[in-house]
Amino acid sequence: MLSSPSHRIRQKPVDKTLLGIMLLLMLFGLVTLFSATYYKALQAGDDPFSEVKKQLFGVGIGAAAMFITCRIPYRFWMKPRIVFGGILLSILLLILVVIPGVGVYINGSRRWLSVGGISFQPGEFAKYAVVLFMAMTLTMRGKRVQKLVKGIFPVLIVPGVLFLLILEQPNLSTAGTIIIVSVLMVMLAGARWRHMLVLGAGGLVIGAYYAWSEEYRRERLLSFMDPFAKMSDEGYQLSQSLIAFGSGGLFGMGLGQGRQKYAYLPYPESDFIFAIVGEDFGLMGCLAVICLFIAFMMAGMRIALTCDDKFGCLLAAGIIGMISVQAFINMGVVVGVLPTTGLPLPFFSAGGTSLSITMAAVGIVLNISRSGNRNMI
Repeated sequence: MLSSPSHRIRQKPVDKTLLGIMLLLMLFGLVTLFSATYYKALQAGDDPFSEVKKQLFGVGIGAAAMFITCRIPYRFWMKPRIVFGGILLSILLLILVVIPGVGVYINGSRRWLSVGGISFQPGEFAKYAVVLFMAMTLTMRGKRVQKLVKGIFPVLIVPGVLFLLILEQPNLSTAGTIIIVSVLMVMLAGARWRHMLVLGAGGLVIGAYYAWSEEYRRERLLSFMDPFAKMSDEGYQLSQSLIAFGSGGLFGMGLGQGRQKYAYLPYPESDFIFAIVGEDFGLMGCLAVICLFIAFMMAGMRIALTCDDKFGCLLAAGIIGMISVQAFINMGVVVGVLPTTGLPLPFFSAGGTSLSITMAAVGIVLNISRSGNRNMI
């Protein structure tokens, strides 16, 4: 006998707070992207809205992907064939991208693949493939994660392999983000604090060695410490970024009124788009963006904490952590708090493929929010 609609179990709605904050970030990002790119487009005789239209295309693809992932039960992503398929595909794409003639070479790095005229960074896909792997593996290992050699080290082998592959591009920022989020997920899974301290110390030693092992990395590190002393070389972009923040003052120069986009600040639409926020909207605009990212992180972590099972908790925390860590590293770089890296600002930087992948990942978190007990905290 078929049950009537009134007897069917109604599925909980998605968390509207997380969805609303993401939409606000995307709207702010589109406005900032227009301000950062319209002058360059006019100089080239192109449509001043060309970059915004490309980004909106990515938003459309991302919305469709998020609509789908939001409706797929999140435990589907725990299937080994899905997880290991994502890891193997990531490894294959990361190998292809470093092959001369296959990967697209831009500004001294080979980070992109081009398919049908559409370029994308395999590293963006690899980040969330690692999150899926870590969530599944840590769930299956249970209390063994409290052991360092037999519990934690084997779990970090896959993130370590992807870390090394991404370093070959080279792309230390994305590689480092993968390791940071992987270690955070290990901590959330119940690892002992003394083991986390060992991992942290080892990471600092490896990071320091890597940063000092090549001359161009040493130059970049030294330029971060005093960018104006190296304005003719490695410190130029950061110096122009700091000038943008200084020009913006408290309330900014107004939408589109900033001058650093007039060929002074290199690539204002990508890694340093936060400087455009500072110049056009001032300190108050920057604080608004920071508060939105903090609210996004808190809403996402609330979903993770109220999830009914460990896999959903770790998966939501990993996805939100990946987006949040990337955002705060980017903003730290642009204001001169961290060494300069090539990491885009989520929901702001130009890149429709990256935005689509991020929105699809947020859709998974929204599905997880359907199962949580939101009255717990």
